[in-house]
Amino acid sequence: MVDNGKKSVIKTLEFDNPIQIPIQLWDLPWAEIHYPNELNYIKRKFPSDIISSPDLLSKTIKTKGNEYKIGEYVDEWGCIFENKQDGIIGEVKKSIIKTWDDLEGFKVPEELLSLDFSNINSFCRQNSDKFIVSPCCARPFERIQFLRGSETIYMDFYESIDKLMSLLKTIHDFNCRRLEYWAKTNVDALFIMDDWGAQNSLLISPELWKEIFKPLYQEYADIAHKNNKYIFMHSDGNILSVIPDLIEIGIDALNSQIFAMGINNLTKFKGEITFWGEVDRQNILPNYSSRDIANVVREIYNKLYINGGIIGQCEFGPGAKPENVIAVFDEWKKYFS
Repeated sequence: MVDNGKKSVIKTLEFDNPIQIPIQLWDLPWAEIHYPNELNYIKRKFPSDIISSPDLLSKTIKTKGNEYKIGEYVDEWGCIFENKQDGIIGEVKKSIIKTWDDLEGFKVPEELLSLDFSNINSFCRQNSDKFIVSPCCARPFERIQFLRGSETIYMDFYESIDKLMSLLKTIHDFNCRRLEYWAKTNVDALFIMDDWGAQNSLLISPELWKEIFKPLYQEYADIAHKNNKYIFMHSDGNILSVIPDLIEIGIDALNSQIFAMGINNLTKFKGEITFWGEVDRQNILPNYSSRDIANVVREIYNKLYINGGIIGQCEFGPGAKPENVIAVFDEWKKYFS
């Protein structure tokens, strides 16, 4: 006997002895391009327990191009991405708020608030056996980078902090409005993200992070919890120095690069937050053998599991061997089955 996906995720988040480890595949269009047969096999054999609701809106958002195709893509905020490879998201090369005078004409994409509640809730009902996460993604740090440019932002922290905070407040207020709307749907969790880590440390000082960004994430988490939703967060890189803060804020599940931080450094947090993956995309998935993968999954389980607290998430993206992605899920399915 096994729980359905939704029940196993909830028991995992509550450290309530799930019958099985819930699993989730993140597949980039790159995998569909390079390994379509293998990807279809993985999806059939290992259906995800966690899915995302479609972003169903009554108003048309204004974008240009395809974010996963070679060329230029303009997102709903007007940010311009350049992509040199099909199947992955490109990078912002041109800032659209070049000077602070450009703030006068800046507008948030109100169309994103035109949720089609009826069809979103219908999707949730049709997938009631799955744990459903909102597609709405509040990402304040990355958004100011997309708008101003990464190098400029680091200068702004010290040379134009008042202007930067004004822009950040505009973005944050809009994020809160959007999360409040999604919290009124029947999804199970809200989603936020920001890539905060370099390979060995945060991109800014932990003190500055706590002063400026921790209160924003606290408000996002509060919106989720007051509406009886869980809050899931993604952040790449080495974010070890702020994990205690994310726990304090109330983040329920964290998708992070646990191997970049060192699993042994994370054991002290088990039982306080759910580790939402991941298996290392930089080295393990591209380079290890399938036999080695089983040992990797066992290490994650042995060091981070305590009556729950682990979601077997794995990303199938550039460089990953399909047989290794299969091996990850094969191993996770052995637990408690």
